[in-house]
Amino acid sequence: MSIPQSFLQELLARVDVVDVVGRYVQLKKGGANFMGLCPFHGEKSPSFSVSPAKQFYHCFGCGKNGNAISFLMEHTGMGFVEAVNDLAGQVGMVVPQEDISPQERERQAAAKVKQATLNDVLERAGNAYRSQLKDHPRAVQYLKQRGVSGAISSKYGLGYAPAGWRSLASVFPEYDDPQLQESGLVIAGEDDKRYDRFRDRIMFPIRDVKGLCIGFGGRVLGDEKPKYLNSPETPLFHKGRELYGLFEARDALRSMGYALVTEGYMDVVALAQLGFPNAVATLGTACTADHVQKLFRFTDSVVFSFDGDGAGRRAAHKALEAALPYASDTRSIKFLFLPAEHDPDSFIREHGSDAFARQVANALPLNQFLIEAASAECDLGQAQGRAKLSSQARPLWNLLPDGAFKRLVLGELAQKIQIDTRELSELWAQAEAQEKRFQRGASKPAPAPSSYDSPPPYASAPPDWVGEFAPSGHSAPYAERWSNNSGAGNSNPRGDWKRGNKFNRFKEQRPSMPTGPRVAPSTAPDQATRILLSQMKFMERLDNDDLDTLVNQPAPHGPLFGWIESQFQDHGPQAWAVLKEHVAQTPHAALALQLMSGPHGHPEGEEEEQFQELRNILAPMMAERIGNLATQALKTYMANPLDQAAKAQYQALIERRNRLLATPTSPGN
Repeated sequence: MSIPQSFLQELLARVDVVDVVGRYVQLKKGGANFMGLCPFHGEKSPSFSVSPAKQFYHCFGCGKNGNAISFLMEHTGMGFVEAVNDLAGQVGMVVPQEDISPQERERQAAAKVKQATLNDVLERAGNAYRSQLKDHPRAVQYLKQRGVSGAISSKYGLGYAPAGWRSLASVFPEYDDPQLQESGLVIAGEDDKRYDRFRDRIMFPIRDVKGLCIGFGGRVLGDEKPKYLNSPETPLFHKGRELYGLFEARDALRSMGYALVTEGYMDVVALAQLGFPNAVATLGTACTADHVQKLFRFTDSVVFSFDGDGAGRRAAHKALEAALPYASDTRSIKFLFLPAEHDPDSFIREHGSDAFARQVANALPLNQFLIEAASAECDLGQAQGRAKLSSQARPLWNLLPDGAFKRLVLGELAQKIQIDTRELSELWAQAEAQEKRFQRGASKPAPAPSSYDSPPPYASAPPDWVGEFAPSGHSAPYAERWSNNSGAGNSNPRGDWKRGNKFNRFKEQRPSMPTGPRVAPSTAPDQATRILLSQMKFMERLDNDDLDTLVNQPAPHGPLFGWIESQFQDHGPQAWAVLKEHVAQTPHAALALQLMSGPHGHPEGEEEEQFQELRNILAPMMAERIGNLATQALKTYMANPLDQAAKAQYQALIERRNRLLATPTSPGN
């Protein structure tokens, strides 16, 4: 959105930078200016000056300076447009939007009103949960056992959702208000029966960078499943963009000089209790580029903390991919792996704050973890192993932004591969050029077949799932090549079916297809649905990227996957016999019953084989979704070529998609 310069000048003339800064920094009059402790770096003597005459701030310690707009952007993490809107609202001005239609302006105004209303609903619920905590000794005792003090509980606004099905009805007399469902507080079940989403859980309010409540996380007091439950995606809350504890950690991020990223709410609270108030957590999802970008608005140093088990390593690899595009020469990114039996909460309680601080200090730098990740399953004592390292390192290295750090990493990789740096760079450039030529060739549409080019009738329609399992860069023409190359005994690799071609010596008789009704081919979403309906416990092993891929599938599969997820969150794993009764009362009944009663219903094989089959199905589905997100990022970048974040996000998504499609699936699927 383009904002006229004249409006910005008038806005800055109306707001007072002293008032804006004073809401976040304690200022004292000192001559013509106001002085205070700098909010951008830790200091004991005030060196931060705010000039009412110049409407300008400047820190003599770290050099930060700017006006009211830049202060909000630097201190709160707001974007430019968000900061302008915030200041305009304070002085009663309306930001002009000349480049949008009246309908879009009306839609934005309605969305803003809805956002404010949903914020109010969530704040009321949060107040009720905090009040309930005081009245339930069992919940208070749980927090005390976890070492959470009253001060920390108050700082993070912890509460308790009672065990009743409709406890919020006492808070919201109009319990059927659609906003309760839209905010994620209430679930509308079968026959439109409504009940609270969060029951018998410690409640963790999730706040945006302005401190507004946008959702909740809930943890059980025992070992029930699921242990953690988040608000669903709402107009306010998007799991892949928000970080728990970021609002509370803002000052600590600057004073301690780095952000500590963990995987759970209790990790954040426990670390804050024991001297690490700079901890934040992802919300049940893998670390995303949005998370990393948001963190770097507040600090130039990030330490990712993961459990030392296999799941922690997998999460670390995803964080690596998300962080690489933002690893500029002036930033620091490290990876901390705790012993497999510990998470940050348990480690710091058993070994103490000093031991955890040593772990942080000894965390693995980004360049070392990149090399470690790229060296997976590579025997570096053999030439083939080093060549494999080169192949696996290239897409990761390409994600790095240009600069000295990228060149230094190239040198380290060349040393590991035992090849000259310039030679490695040339090899990678050749491989990239070859891939681009291959993709360009693959993207050319196949010529329309003439009457002499038509394939046999039974080879003309590829199964629905062919495109979904196409290799990287081949999704569109892969189905066309199927048409030209399928059929046993086809010895013509070019797929020329020309009967009049004199060079075609193989005029073999093709078997006639049996007559009768044709069974529709089973699609990838079909099989994924069958597996999850018969083995619902697999939901515990899927991360948020997997779930987002499933629920965003086109109807009718996407809504059914969403229903399965809600059933799992509300009731835990259930057998198909139980699910069958529940789904019969929903709009998803026809599809679910058809899939589970058909010839392929109830997949066979060992559990691990079935889970691997599910993973093999998910990979191309996820790649397609990532491709769609990449297209959106590219459009954003083309609309604003100065948006380097959009460019980095596009590059990261493309690399991730290609790696997904290049990864071989396990046999037996």
